[in-house]
Parts: sequence; structure tokens; C-alpha cells
Amino acid sequence: MSQKAIVIGAGIAGLAAAVRLVNRGFKVQVFEANAHPGGKLSEIQHKGYRFDAGPSLFTLPEQVEELFRLSGKSPEEHFEYLKLPVACHYFWEDGNQVKAWSDIKRFAEEVETKLGEPAENVRKALKESAFIYDHLSPLFMHRSLHQLNTWINKEALKSYLKMGKLGIFSTMHKANEKRFEQSKMVQLFNRYATYNGSNPYETPATLSIIPHLEFNIGAFFPKNGMHDITLSIYRLALELGVTFTFNAKVEEILVENKKAVGVLVQGERQEADLVVNNMDMVNAYKSILKKQKQPKLLLNQPKSSSALIFYWGIKKNFPELDLHNILFSDNYKEEFEHIFHKKSIYHDPTVYINITSVYKPDDAPEGCMNWFTMINVPNNQGQDWDSMIAEARKNIIAKVNRILKTDIEPLIEVEDVLEPRTIESRTSSANGALYGNSSNNMYAAFLRHANYSSDIKNLYFCGGSVHPGGGIPLCLLSAKIMTEMVE
Repeated sequence: MSQKAIVIGAGIAGLAAAVRLVNRGFKVQVFEANAHPGGKLSEIQHKGYRFDAGPSLFTLPEQVEELFRLSGKSPEEHFEYLKLPVACHYFWEDGNQVKAWSDIKRFAEEVETKLGEPAENVRKALKESAFIYDHLSPLFMHRSLHQLNTWINKEALKSYLKMGKLGIFSTMHKANEKRFEQSKMVQLFNRYATYNGSNPYETPATLSIIPHLEFNIGAFFPKNGMHDITLSIYRLALELGVTFTFNAKVEEILVENKKAVGVLVQGERQEADLVVNNMDMVNAYKSILKKQKQPKLLLNQPKSSSALIFYWGIKKNFPELDLHNILFSDNYKEEFEHIFHKKSIYHDPTVYINITSVYKPDDAPEGCMNWFTMINVPNNQGQDWDSMIAEARKNIIAKVNRILKTDIEPLIEVEDVLEPRTIESRTSSANGALYGNSSNNMYAAFLRHANYSSDIKNLYFCGGSVHPGGGIPLCLLSAKIMTEMVE
């Protein structure tokens, strides 16, 4: 008779965990508090516009494809995507613009022509990024940091010998200052700290690993939108026999004799041979694990940044905009000072605009665009968000108007908002932090919860708040690492 596994949460990692466990022979039941799967990777539809609600960048698509191959299915028949010719379009207040072409030679030539940055510096920086990836990804992305065999193998030894070149002892900003001559290029490469909600002036230079994913490997777009990542894995799980129960908030993980034996859902006991928690780790310990020993060191770590997102239906087409667009702040350091130390929003924020209708025209009415307009903001510490959001909206619109030389306000015919309070309430993310604990110190990678409990047998963890971190690829890898630990 098959053993039963219960997965708490149908976020992207929970879905991947369910697929992997059912392939291991488990009977899998997923309980989700919301009415739909996906967690942050969901969608919004309003008056002819469709928006991907959460993560908008897609890298390492092989992590999705692997789930289908593992299940004996052809990925191409279930999930389609394309490689982007332009990873991002960058704008500055002084009129400078740069397209980050996926062709590295073309990108290097572009920044040399437009910004005066020697092309060789770009090529060298991306080689360094690949070097860091080659040495650290086997340790930090594909294995548990909490098991001895991770540290006593040939790959680990190879990394130890290169430790001084891996950026562990410097910050991202300092490393980029050495790599580039032009401040705009430093700013462009500092931006990668935001990919896991960190501060480039504090986070280790090891995070310079991220440009490798975007340039050397590539940025991609699912042909049916980012939400199709959720839907494709969800459909796969259903085909494999995984059972989902929505609108079912887990009240407690049941522990007997230091062993997870099931969960309590809507007052009913649901037994299982193992339990997988895909809920935010901090809120899980505060609620469904509140009777158990608390990992206070991990729970008290500083949290990552959050986001303020305006979903705007724009009744005009802007041909100068791409899928991913960045309108940079003139004072990046001060912007991060506000986010992480003043816990407020800088008056000149960097604005990210994601427009899926560029590649998926039916996401907006004809002649219109669906703008996912986001700025990085502090996590929720009880600030006066209503006034902060109102002020930020004015500043965002003013910045868009200046850089694009337009008047955007009368073009907004649809608007929805997502901010730290609603991020927390909808996704159970502690303080509305998008990536769990921040990575603003050299030990941050070691201050994430393991993919298993050292105190409770048969209790496992996956998702963006535990090892190896946040973002779609790392969430999928967390499910893989976790499943490989299951006895």
C-alpha cells in the first residue's frame, strides 16, 4: 500500500514537490488555503486585460521540463516557451537607453556605443558570473547545505580552492565598481540584487551569479504567460493522481513522539506518513507549528524587500517598450537606504514595467498594453501604507511621464494594486517579504531553514523562504532537494 504525503500549499514549490513525490510512489494530497494554485505565481483578469500577478522573469526552464520528463511525458507537448532576444530595456532620466540583448556580443557593443563602457568589461563580467555559477551552483543550488556530504566531495573541494574569486568577501556593489568604468553599468549590474530582495550595497558579490542565468543561459517567456508555469505543473499533478483541496487552510501540523503524523484541516485530522510544508517558514512556525520548538535564530533574521505593484490597463501602445523594462532612479544608493534602513519609499524609485502583451497580444485589448508596474519597497513593519502608496503612485507616474515623454494618467483604464499587506494576507509571506530572509550578509545562505526538520521526523520544507531561496528556479530546486531527502 502506498505511503501518503501531505503537501501544505500549492505554490510553485508545493506543486513541484507533489509531482516528485507521486513519482516516488507516494499518494499525495495538497491542501491550499486559497481557491487556486500557484501562490505568488497567479494571474489577474479585469475588463479584457490579463496580468501575471507575481514573478515575471523566467530562467532555467529545464527545471520545469524536468518535472514532465520525470513523469514520462514530453515537455514540449505540455509547456511552450521562447527565448527572449532582449532580456531587458533600460532607461535613465538623462535620455540614455540600453537594450540588454541576449546576444552578448551585441549587448557589449551596445553599452560601449551608448554608455562608453568598454565591451571587453561586459564580456569579462559575464565570464566571472559563469565562473561563480560553475563553482557555487552545485553547492548552493542543487544540494542541501545542511548535510555533511555536500561539503566533503570533489565539487566542494574545487570550490574551496577558488574561494577568493567567488565574491564571498566583497559586496556586489564593490565588485561591480571594479568591473565597470561607467556608473550606469555598475547600477545595471547592481540591479541583480533585487532578484532575491536584497541590497547590492550589502549583499555578497556571490550574487553576481545571477547575470549568468539571464545572459549566458538566457531569459525566457512562456508562450501562454508566466501563470502557465503554474497551470502546466498543476495539470501534470492532476494527471498523475495528486489530490488537491482548495479553500482548505491547515490549522496545525500534527506531531506525535517527535514525528509528523498529519495535519489538522478545518477541524478534521488528516493523517500522513510525511508532511511537506510549502508555506512561508516564519508564518508556519508562528501558526501551524506554534506548539513545536522554534528556530529563533532563523525566525529573527532580517526579511527581504517587498513590492508595490500597480496593474494598469493602458489604452495606448508604446512601441519603445519591451517585455521587461527598467526606469532607473538617479540615486540608487539612497533608494536602497530608504528600503532597508529607513523602511520607507524613496521619492525617485526605480520603476520596473513588465508588459506580457508584447509577446502575448491577447493579454490586452487591441491597441492597448497590460502594464505590471512595480517598485521595490520595504517589508511591512506597520508603516502608514495608505499614504505611502498614494505618494509612490504620484512619483511613479511622474517618472514614467518624464522618461517616456507622455501623460500616462488619462491612459489608465484599469487598475489593481498589490502591496506588502496584501502580499502577506494572500500568500502568508511573513511581513509581505517576497523572498523570506534577506541575503544582506555573507552568511545569509546558511541562515535559511533546511529542507527538512532536524527536530521532527518526516517533516520537510520547500519554497522560497527555505533553502536554496526565492524565485522560480530556486523554488523548483527546493522541491527537488527536499524530495531527494525523503526516506
